[in-house]
Amino acid sequence: MPISLAVEDELSEHLLRALLRQSGRGFVIGAVYGKRGAAYLKCRLRGFNLAARHSTWLVLTDLDARECVPTLIQEWFACPLAEYPARRQPNLLFRVAAREAEAWVMADREQFAGFLGIATKAVPVGMDAVDDPKGLLLRLAAQSRNRQVRDDLLPRPGERRTIGPNYNGRLGEFLHSRWRAKAACVHSNSLARAWKRLIAFHPTGGSSGAGLPD
Repeated sequence: MPISLAVEDELSEHLLRALLRQSGRGFVIGAVYGKRGAAYLKCRLRGFNLAARHSTWLVLTDLDARECVPTLIQEWFACPLAEYPARRQPNLLFRVAAREAEAWVMADREQFAGFLGIATKAVPVGMDAVDDPKGLLLRLAAQSRNRQVRDDLLPRPGERRTIGPNYNGRLGEFLHSRWRAKAACVHSNSLARAWKRLIAFHPTGGSSGAGLPD
């Protein structure tokens, strides 16, 4: 099943590739758009939605500091929530990570802890409630017993950048080799909802019949 992706960054692309592969639905990823931040995605969402009249699209963005997903949906689709089902094309899968993609990465607690070489109990059980997932990930990475992992994920002293030189590459390696989507769904409700939609999705050429956001 051909599908195009639109994401905020490289990590989100790695995450969706792992998620789609593990879904077992036979998705074949074509073009990947974005990787320029949330503002870029929001600006081009109307175009992605129009393109979904003829092909399948999966858009992933972060909730960040917004109060809730319905607030983001109204902002991005420029309509009241009640009009969202008619505004969104049925072949556009629009998903929101609470509060950042890093929360979905860490939601497979056992594997992520093993990847860092730390105790599983150090990784929270309710990832959607974490206010700053990226900050948490970096704090946990600082505890890693693996020097190469620390060097890849953490910014070097004196540098302005907020992440390490191989942050996306190292986390991408984890996602493709160790991360388990089903296990991660247990500790992230936003991921569990996205997984449910992927598993149940069937492309259509008809008008949108999707309900309100779940």
